[in-house]
Amino acid sequence: MKLAIFSALVGSAAAFAPSNSIGACASSSALRMSEPTTEETTATMEAPAAVAATPVVEESPFVPAAVAINGWSADAALPCYGLPGAVSPLGFFDPIGFTKDMDLNGVKRFREAEVMHGRVAMMATLGYLIGESTPTITYGMDVHHTIANNQIPEVPGTVLFPFFLAINIAEALRASTGWVEPGLGPLFTLRETYYPGDIGFDPFGLKPKDAKDFANMQTKELSNGRLAMLAAAGMCAQEQVNGQGILENLGF
Repeated sequence: MKLAIFSALVGSAAAFAPSNSIGACASSSALRMSEPTTEETTATMEAPAAVAATPVVEESPFVPAAVAINGWSADAALPCYGLPGAVSPLGFFDPIGFTKDMDLNGVKRFREAEVMHGRVAMMATLGYLIGESTPTITYGMDVHHTIANNQIPEVPGTVLFPFFLAINIAEALRASTGWVEPGLGPLFTLRETYYPGDIGFDPFGLKPKDAKDFANMQTKELSNGRLAMLAAAGMCAQEQVNGQGILENLGF
């Protein structure tokens, strides 16, 4: 009888006791929810160190993009960022300091202006000599002895209009090739991939493929253009002073 009563009490107590497996799972789940994992702890400890170790890099406005064009890559350590044109015996000649502390876009704009004015001056120099001494279509293939400074007013409008129209078209094409469109960037900005003066016009295929040969040709063009600018200015001034043509002053 006592044994039966003891067995009944044990069974009743077991009914109210929690299961070991369920309790273990519940305890394990609660532990996982309340305690972070090893990876989370490691990431939390390393995050401040990673943020503190990240350096802050400030971009300089004078550092050019590393873009090679016609074999030339801008180098801020060289005069005019390494563009060709420094000719002996003077070498790099900038006594007034136009390019001192100038950024890459400013240097490229100056070189663009120099190249284009040099090309116009070379054509103007030939125009002074040819227009004053050879038959031209404008004057009915007759030799006209009016000095070049006075020939523009004598040219009829039917000839001047297509002439100026061609100039406008050429300038528009040059602007669309080398310059950033207004509204898409700062004003007076050349394209990053545009080499000053290289508008892609080379009908005879004279542009060298080698970078060194291209730099030599560019230097020669700049030298002749600089001389032509001085020559054209001198011719214009001389004709204004004495009213005589260039070849006439030379005795021809």
